[in-house]
Amino acid sequence: MEKYKDYILDFLKKILETESPSGFCQNIMKLIKEEANDMGYDMEFTNKGCGVIRIEGKNKEVLGLSAHVDTLGAMVRSIKSNGTIRFTSIGGYLMNSIEGEYCKIFTRDDKEYDGTILTTKPSVHVFSDASEHKRIEENMEVRIDESVSSKEDVEELGIEVGNFIAFDPRVRITKSGYIKSRHLDDKAGIATIFALMKYIKDNNIIPDNTIKIFISTYEEVGHGSSYIPQDITEMIAIDMGAMGDDLCCTEHDVSICVKDSSGPYDYNMVNELVSIAKDKEIGYALDVYPNYGSDASAALRAGNNIRGALIGPGVHASHGMERTHIEGILNTLKLLLGYIN
Repeated sequence: MEKYKDYILDFLKKILETESPSGFCQNIMKLIKEEANDMGYDMEFTNKGCGVIRIEGKNKEVLGLSAHVDTLGAMVRSIKSNGTIRFTSIGGYLMNSIEGEYCKIFTRDDKEYDGTILTTKPSVHVFSDASEHKRIEENMEVRIDESVSSKEDVEELGIEVGNFIAFDPRVRITKSGYIKSRHLDDKAGIATIFALMKYIKDNNIIPDNTIKIFISTYEEVGHGSSYIPQDITEMIAIDMGAMGDDLCCTEHDVSICVKDSSGPYDYNMVNELVSIAKDKEIGYALDVYPNYGSDASAALRAGNNIRGALIGPGVHASHGMERTHIEGILNTLKLLLGYIN
C-alpha cells in the first residue's frame, strides 16, 4: 500500500489546485476524465455533468462509490459603486474562515482576475470598530487586483453578476504526512477513489460486484447524487470525516459514519465495514455527524432504492483551513479494498 502514497499526494495536489466551486466543475471534470482514461477506464457524463465510471465485477449486483469534486466558493452578486464586488456564498462556511483569503474571479469569456476577500471595514487604523464588525455576507467584499474605482471600471473587465469566485486552496504537504488545504472536502475522497481504481488495474482485480463510481458536482449545495444510475443497489459515499467535540476520528483514521442529519446509515453495511476494519487492523472510528449530509444521503432523500453508507479520512477544521493525514486516506483505501472483495 505504501507505493500508492506518491500517487495519492501528487493527484490530490493537482485536483486541489484546480478550481471547482459547485456549478463550475467543467475544468476539473476534464482533468478527472483524462486521469481515468490514462488508467484505461471510460467515463460517461450525466446531464448535469456528474461522471460515471464502470468497473466490471463477478456478480450482477452493482455497488456505487461516490465522491464529489465540487467545493465551497462564491459568485458575484453585484458590483459596488467603488469597484469592489459583493458576493453570494456557494456552500456553508463561516465568513471569518475566508476573511483575508486570496481568490480568483472567472468571467464568461474565460478571463481570470485575482482578488482578496475582506470585510467592508478592513483596517484597524481607519475603523475603530473593525474588530467588532460582524462577519456576515453583507459586510464582506472582494477587492479586485486591477486598477478599478467604479462599477463601470469593473464591468469593462468583463466581470458581471453570476461570475464564479474560487478561493485559494493554499495546498501544503508536510514531511510528516499532513496535507493542509482548503477543499479536502471532498478532493481527499476523489484521490482515494482514484487510488482504488489504480490498485484494481495494477493488480488485475475483479471485484465481487460490479462497481459504478459516481463523481458528483453539486454535493456542497445538496443535490450531488440525487440522481444515480438505477442499477446501483448499495452505495458508499467517500467524503471527509469531521473532527471535534465528542467525535472520535482523528486525521489518521477512516471514519465510519453511523448517522448524519439524514438519519442512520444502513445497519448491515456499517457492521460489514466495522468487521473489515477490525479484521484487517485498519485504524477506524465510528462517528455521528448531526450537521452533515453526504452524496449517499442525497441519493436516499431523492427516493433511490439503495442501501447507503458513509466513510472517509478524518479532516480537521472542516469547511475552513482543513487538514488530514496520508494515513487517514490510506486507511480509507484499505477499507474500500476490503469491502469490494
